[in-house]
Amino acid sequence: MSSTVEANVRPDYDIELQKIADYVLDYRVDSAEAWDTARNCLMDTLGCGLLALRFPECTKHLGPLVEGTMVPHGARVPGTSFRLDPVKAAWDIGCIVRWLDYNDTWLAAEWGHPSDNLGGILAVADHLSQKRVSMGEAPLTMRDVLEAMIMAHEIQGVLALDNSFNRVGLDHVVLVKVASTAVTARMMGADREQILSALSHAWVDGQSLRTYRHAPNAGSRKSWAAGDATSRGVRLADIALRGEMGVPGALSAPQWGFYDVLFSHTNKDLATKPEGERTFSFQRDFGSYVMENVLFKISFPAEFHAQTACEAAVTLHPQVKDCLGEIDRIVLTTHDSAIRIISKSGTLANPADRDHCLQYMTAVPIAFGSLVAEHYEDDFHAAHPIIDELRNKMEVIEDPRYSRDYHDPDKRSIANAIQVFFKDGSATDKVEVEYPIGHRRRRSEGITVLEEKFRRNLATRFPPGRTARIFELCCDQPRLEKTAVNQFVDLWVI
Repeated sequence: MSSTVEANVRPDYDIELQKIADYVLDYRVDSAEAWDTARNCLMDTLGCGLLALRFPECTKHLGPLVEGTMVPHGARVPGTSFRLDPVKAAWDIGCIVRWLDYNDTWLAAEWGHPSDNLGGILAVADHLSQKRVSMGEAPLTMRDVLEAMIMAHEIQGVLALDNSFNRVGLDHVVLVKVASTAVTARMMGADREQILSALSHAWVDGQSLRTYRHAPNAGSRKSWAAGDATSRGVRLADIALRGEMGVPGALSAPQWGFYDVLFSHTNKDLATKPEGERTFSFQRDFGSYVMENVLFKISFPAEFHAQTACEAAVTLHPQVKDCLGEIDRIVLTTHDSAIRIISKSGTLANPADRDHCLQYMTAVPIAFGSLVAEHYEDDFHAAHPIIDELRNKMEVIEDPRYSRDYHDPDKRSIANAIQVFFKDGSATDKVEVEYPIGHRRRRSEGITVLEEKFRRNLATRFPPGRTARIFELCCDQPRLEKTAVNQFVDLWVI
């Protein structure tokens, strides 16, 4: 064939897309643990969203793009009076859920927050349910929402196990977009071809860079990026359901596909493989593993790699609170991912910068015995110079065992340890915490604390009677699963 002629043989859809489509269409969740964890995840995620409504920098993003827009059967945004089209509602819900960096986490080769997908899931479910009721049909139930959550968690989390998007500078929200696209397309009634089409467009979209998550450019986009991604998933599902053709070689097309353009050129493991073999690695088949093992942020609104450091700092606080000026140095022992993502020195420019600084998130509870969202605000930081004084005395070192256990699929620890040394030569004990309270290994201990967190978050937005009704419903698995989505969302509207 002439070098000036390109073979135009249209391929089958990439096998990776087919795996995702077949999973959402055919898999049946039979894990009682997954269903129960999804319920707890629902509570925690929506509670985090309510708490974020206290912050004007978050709420300024919410509401219709054109003021006064009325949407028939519009999806509601919990904690507000907004009724929006499902795409903007997904954006808003995803924004409030992620704003305070307090919802669940998944840590592997790639990091992320699978409950970010609830933005698209709940918006679509509420809109569809209202529409069905208006037509005399049965609405979706909250079991449908929980099932979609389990599947979205699984798609995002399994893709993250062995495939590092951060290594090539891409943000993890690409996986939110892909997962939201798949599950919302299924909820909207898409067939296999339509789901494949929607997924292909998710991959050819071009993807967000991690620039806004790292020094010196860390900023508030990281708080709405997932809302943007889950919203885009809903939009792409809608486009596919309108009959838009897909892009079968979205991942694998030589030169033009995702692998060659955005992934393999700086990923040595893929770049050295011949064309046709540059594929994602799948450590396991899709099931319900991710929901069963997801990590909850229960005690601290902090980037997850710092959760155990915060816990260790709270433990040390009584020993050091009266002698902060006598501290000579603080040795913070951690794992490689924490060093890569959140270890930083120098001026912290804004709250988003502070809640992704390991040293800041450790210094506050050392000095004050707690860490809450308000501790990242400019006024608090300016009023307490001791925070930066303590940051400047910190030495961050890696323990290779911590790094190994972080990647071990049977452990997935997120270990940190702190030891404080004083000017007189004395020192505290080294306080080590390997598994945060939100880890599966501490699940029984953590759920009680998670429920209390949920109660507190509900109380920031609703009166006691409504808070009690929502809490009781969410704690009753059989009743919750049978509840119509539109009736569930009714409880959350202002």
